[in-house]
Amino acid sequence: MFESKSLKKLLIFICILNFSLSTFYHAYAGEGMWVPATIKKHENQMKALGLEIPVEMIYNDGGTGLNNAVVLFGKGCTGEIISSKGLILTNHHCGYGTVQGLTSLEKDYFATGFFAKSIKEEIPCPGLTVTFIRRIENVTHKIVTGISDTLRDAVRDTLIANRIKIVEKEYATATGMDATIKSYFEGNQYWIAITETYTDIRLTAFPPNGIGTFGGDDENWVWPRHTGDFSVFRVYAGADNKPAPYAAGNRPYDASQFFNISLKGYKEGDFSMVYGFPGTTMEYISSGELNQVYAIIDPISIQARTRKLDVWSDHMNEHRDVFLKYTSKRAGVANGWKKWQGELEGLRLNNAIEKKQLYEKGFQQWALTATSDPYVKTLLPQLKAEVDNIDGLLFHEQHIKEELLGTELIATGAALEKMAACFRAQFTQAQLTDTLQKLTKALDGFYKNYDMETDKDLFAALMPLYVKNCKKDMPAYYRKQYHRNLLNCNRWARKVFRSSMLTSQEKMMAFANTAKANDSNILKNDPAYQLYTSIAAVRKEKITPKIDAYRSKKHFLNRLYINAQMNYEKDKDFYPDANLTLRVAFGQVKGLDPDGDAPYSFQTKLADVVALDDTNSLSFKVPAKLKDLYNKKDFGRWAVNGDVPVAFVASNHTSGGNSGSPVLNSKGELVGTNFDRAYEGTMSDYLFDPNRCRNISVDIRYTLFILEKFGGAGWLIDEMKIVK
Repeated sequence: MFESKSLKKLLIFICILNFSLSTFYHAYAGEGMWVPATIKKHENQMKALGLEIPVEMIYNDGGTGLNNAVVLFGKGCTGEIISSKGLILTNHHCGYGTVQGLTSLEKDYFATGFFAKSIKEEIPCPGLTVTFIRRIENVTHKIVTGISDTLRDAVRDTLIANRIKIVEKEYATATGMDATIKSYFEGNQYWIAITETYTDIRLTAFPPNGIGTFGGDDENWVWPRHTGDFSVFRVYAGADNKPAPYAAGNRPYDASQFFNISLKGYKEGDFSMVYGFPGTTMEYISSGELNQVYAIIDPISIQARTRKLDVWSDHMNEHRDVFLKYTSKRAGVANGWKKWQGELEGLRLNNAIEKKQLYEKGFQQWALTATSDPYVKTLLPQLKAEVDNIDGLLFHEQHIKEELLGTELIATGAALEKMAACFRAQFTQAQLTDTLQKLTKALDGFYKNYDMETDKDLFAALMPLYVKNCKKDMPAYYRKQYHRNLLNCNRWARKVFRSSMLTSQEKMMAFANTAKANDSNILKNDPAYQLYTSIAAVRKEKITPKIDAYRSKKHFLNRLYINAQMNYEKDKDFYPDANLTLRVAFGQVKGLDPDGDAPYSFQTKLADVVALDDTNSLSFKVPAKLKDLYNKKDFGRWAVNGDVPVAFVASNHTSGGNSGSPVLNSKGELVGTNFDRAYEGTMSDYLFDPNRCRNISVDIRYTLFILEKFGGAGWLIDEMKIVK
């Protein structure tokens, strides 16, 4: 009897302890990407962590919320307004592609940086946009009312798409602004965003790569970081302060809301908040889908991109013109390559698939015993069957995307297929010539950043991977050419790049100018055309329809599955997966010592940057002027204890798209700009581990120090509101 009572008390104690730990975890872990319009329900939790301002200041529909100071920068980054004159702060890597378009051998901004000395020197950025979110509203009832959850997806999607168009038009008419509806929770909820998009954006400041990309691939996605990953732009408006096409007479956007900048800094444990546009997360998928990422998609991509980066880097290091052509492309490829390696490591260390499987056992037990819904009972078995049936095709498709279409000549073979369609259409000679010339002219951007010798070596490096892994599935043309070239991919590459007209815009234009209606065989015999069309035919006939059908069925099942998970865990506060819509994440400034105790637990400093200086390395070469400023201790008002803070980490839940996000303190003041995550924590797109997941940010004091002392752009700081 005594043992029984003691055991019962022990079990009760363990239950209470588990509940307490669970409560603590949800309060302090930092997990969650919350829709700003729902942030009120987290007010107590945020205040417990240190928030000092009302949550209504973070978001409101009245135009006075901080949401009006956060922008979608371009198509996939975040930026923040930091002055009443429309000054935008974002990441260096977010502005990288735009700056590449403004850069030349004569004006090499990657080497020298760019710092406008006055507003007149700001450079227009064609094609760049920023979007403000004026209001967010839950319109689920307007979209799904009367539509069954289990209605066949093709029919359901059509009904929903029609309703979305109607509702978007209603809101656009009523507000005079853009209105876009996106689905949340796999289509269980729908929210509308009322937005304004500005198209006249100008470059104001861009540090050289020795600051903005310092550390290169070695430091990317790891902590500690020592990178000044920031750039500054300005948004311009028409006379009415509304969006307007570029015009010399446009004026800086008059911002009613912008972020105050705090020089107080932070200490470990302080409240931290990130406001931005996280791109994609998949927190609620099944174990089988997660295993596709772990065992198929990530490993194939990493292996192929390792070879691609080696080839590109060799050519870029030898020729500066090749560097300028490929630096933005390489940055994008390398970013995913390094991130996926950390993702695999984090998933492995966390036994993520096993955790999913354990969760699914509990869910399935509940589904079979606690619910009468027949769909819920069979959701997981159906998902498993769909995953098992598609794994082989996903394997082949991923190799095609990374190795075949990863070679620029093959991927751009699509342009030759468009030309072939002109011959099939039986145009008149004038129509044929005109259309071929236009199609060739459309390749201006491709050829501006293309080097044939680099791509030829890439072909020779990637093709053996495809042959080795997909030998039995290779198209007949690939098999024939591989054997015709004596199983030698270098020989194959030389032959392809010697004979294809796609290697040169001059060759393409010559063909466009002289081609006759009976010259279609010249095009069809081009090796780039044959490489592209033969693999395109295999995808169209054997791969794409099945993968599309799988994704459609998976979407249907996952929509029901996430809804069922919400019923299974009624007490859990679910946040929707990221979908490049505005979100708030909050946590604490919190260190990470990947190799044990270290002085850089939560912050790095300029002394750490200088200590890493390596004049023989492009990645770790500190600009001479920055070293001079450090040696003279010329830090100005940005100094803290004889040094300048550079970067710091916190426990906020971020993802791709949060690059450039404002990092705020307890008063909603700007203390940094988010730019990265820690290596093993990159798996937070699938599983958030509070012990490993950290977001990494540039300290705002380092940004201001570089602007003023290094760039000589102190005039920009004069228009900011600095809080001392």
